[in-house]
Order: sequence, then structure tokens, then C-alpha cells
Amino acid sequence: MPPETSADSPRPERRRRSSEKSRPSFFWLLAALVLPILSIGVKYRFHHRDRFPLEGAFVLAPNHFSEIDPIVMGAAAWKLGRAPRFLAKASLFRIPVVGWMLRTSGQIPVERAGSKSHNALRAAEELVEKGRVVIVYPEGSLTRDPDLWPMRGKTGAVRIALERGIPIVPAAHWGTQTLMPRYGKKISFFPRNTIDVAIGEPVDLSDFAGRLDSSALNEATARVMDAIAELLGELRGETPPETRWDPTKHAQTETGRFDG
Repeated sequence: MPPETSADSPRPERRRRSSEKSRPSFFWLLAALVLPILSIGVKYRFHHRDRFPLEGAFVLAPNHFSEIDPIVMGAAAWKLGRAPRFLAKASLFRIPVVGWMLRTSGQIPVERAGSKSHNALRAAEELVEKGRVVIVYPEGSLTRDPDLWPMRGKTGAVRIALERGIPIVPAAHWGTQTLMPRYGKKISFFPRNTIDVAIGEPVDLSDFAGRLDSSALNEATARVMDAIAELLGELRGETPPETRWDPTKHAQTETGRFDG
């Protein structure tokens, strides 16, 4: 498998392996199965990889515009040195084989609504207590923005970070849309796709410490979404919109598929 490249330098310094990745685990099997297949159609190019923490708990908050994003970002996290754990749609856990793999690898099922939705946050907090990284898509669904910029976020990622006093690290990727377009059903391995992944500095939420009211959570989430948008703008070579797309102002639902 050809090594991934770095946009930071032609030959990036080899970083030490995290203890989490060095220990034998089910992730070794997943990596052996998934990465060779993914590498057929994907070449990674990392930006600011030194910002990705190799130890300790944190929330990784990436943008979301393709159904294949979790595989792309999960593989990226593994390449960068950590075992990826996601908040994933509960329906995926009911799929034969897929559900078993998700449960065995410690992924977290999320119900869209109701009291069970709080169970996901509690499960994520348990992983955080063990020093794990939890990947949370703040948008909660594929962006509705017609130009694939991040849309308005939900507060779950920020709540976990503030309640546990851990960093929330923004991330952005670009190029996934050529591998699998938004709402697409087919993966295009050829020609080989370059996917750029940028890691941001932890978002400073110190002024929200001890505040979990809806106003604070919404404001903190907006700050995180701005950081993600800035990273995406860097990858695209464009200036992101000043405000995040709000589905409710465009007669759109915030979850599920929307081909509008």
C-alpha cells in the first residue's frame, strides 16, 4: 500500500505511534480488511497532522457531505495514529455483519430522537473517561448547503467536550465527493481520488466552561462550525460563507436524505 503524503512537507517526520494503536485490537483486523480496498481509489494528503493528538481524550469534529465520510475519516484517524470511534446511526447496527463490526469495534449507536438519544452521549462520555477519541459530526447529517460548505451544527459534540473538560479538535476533508457524491449510491475508485484532510487547533471554549445552557451550547457550536468552515476553505482555496446554512430557512429537513 503506498504511504499517504503530507502537504506540510515533502517528507514529513515520522511521528511516534500512539499506545492505543500499538496494542493489538479488533481495529487491526478492520484496518487489514478496509485499508487495502480503500487505497485502490484513495490517496490521502494530510494538512497540519502534527495537531492531531496521539494520546488522551478529545472530540474530533469533521465536516459531513458524503455517505462514505465515516470510512474516509475513520481510516484517516487510524493513519494519524488513533482508533476511531463514532456516534453512528442506530439503524446501521441492525445490518447483519455491519452491526457486529460496529459493536465489536466500540462504535456508538445514535437514535434520531427520544430518550434513547441521550444514551449515545453517555456512551461517548464513557469512552472519553477511558482516554479515547470520539468522532462526532456536529452537523448531525449530510450538509444541505448546495456548495457543500458546513451547515448549522447541533450541540452534542460541544456538550461532550464541555462536560468532560476535553479538547474539541475541528477537522475538514475535501475530495470525498469525487469518491462518492452526496446521496450517491456508487463509489468511484477510478481515476484514483486524492482526499485532503486538515486538522485544526483545538477550539478555545474556555469562556463557556461551566455553562451548559442552550444559549452557550449554541454559541460554542457556532464557533466550532466556523473553525471547520475555515479549514475547508483552506483546502478548497476559497473563502467560506460568513454564516452557516440553516435548513429551516430553506424549507429543508435537518436529518435524512434531501435532494434539494
